[in-house]
Amino acid sequence: MLLVTGGAGFIGSNLIAQLNEGGRDDIVVSDWLGVGEKWRNLEKRRLGDVVPPSELMAWLEGRKLEAVLHLGAISDTTASDGDLVIETNFRLSLRLLDWCASSRTPFIYASSAATYGDGSNGFDDNWCTEGLRRLRPMNLYGWSKHLFDQVIAGRYGNGGELPPQWAGLKFFNVFGPNEYHKGEMMSLIAKRFDDAIAGKPVRLFKSHNAGVGDGEQKRDFIYVEDAVAVMCWLLHSPRVCGIFNVGTGRARSFRDLITAMFNALGKSPNIEYIDMPTTVRKQYQYFTQANVENLRRAGYNAGFASLEEGVTRYVTAFLNMPDRYR
Repeated sequence: MLLVTGGAGFIGSNLIAQLNEGGRDDIVVSDWLGVGEKWRNLEKRRLGDVVPPSELMAWLEGRKLEAVLHLGAISDTTASDGDLVIETNFRLSLRLLDWCASSRTPFIYASSAATYGDGSNGFDDNWCTEGLRRLRPMNLYGWSKHLFDQVIAGRYGNGGELPPQWAGLKFFNVFGPNEYHKGEMMSLIAKRFDDAIAGKPVRLFKSHNAGVGDGEQKRDFIYVEDAVAVMCWLLHSPRVCGIFNVGTGRARSFRDLITAMFNALGKSPNIEYIDMPTTVRKQYQYFTQANVENLRRAGYNAGFASLEEGVTRYVTAFLNMPDRYR
């Protein structure tokens, strides 16, 4: 039996879809469904149980699990309730880590590229204690993830108790189906797709950096199926431990992203550039790119879809279909 926290969310529901397609249905989800349509992320799935996060630790008592895949978190980069974010993203993670260590259960968890802050210290997934201490996340979400990474690295460095397998994944800009409940935290392609279909221009931020053109701000965009493939590989690689970047290793511009969307629709790109809000400019990242060498050295040798391949699949198989859910 597998436990997937955050299993009704974006990456979690895609992970469960992949596991179902591989023949597994002994999967327990721990998540809040709320009153919206987040439940639709699980509408096509086969599950063993759905456990509210508030009941999770009691539910775990006396259980034997094959692995815990901990993806549940408040992932809103604009979240401001520090107590709630720490309780949800940090303290629950600690409780699950301790449970996995004592029960000898593999533990795979979601960290985030938000831990790198403005990128001034690079994007190398150096998870030694000294390397992590140099990072300065720019928001509450990134800080909560960074705190937990430091706990893991500290225990490893001090010979503390850890699960037989532990792995943290610093996801970069993941996009794909089942992200629709995330509102402003959806990928730009999901937020602007309906405008493109309706013949409206897609608006991108102008650059306020003299060395970067309008729309040339860059991110490491990774299609969700590739992010899920890394987790599935870890499930079958019990000796692999560490904190790893999960991106393609190639930064692409927002202009490239939106152009790929228009191309997938058979339309000429229709892009307008607008001023970036002044409240955003001070913490805006102009470039992110994962260094994936640690993941390669650990043995992961699968490729990553190009931006054009991922966007085309997203558009043709999901966004431009009556049913957009995986």
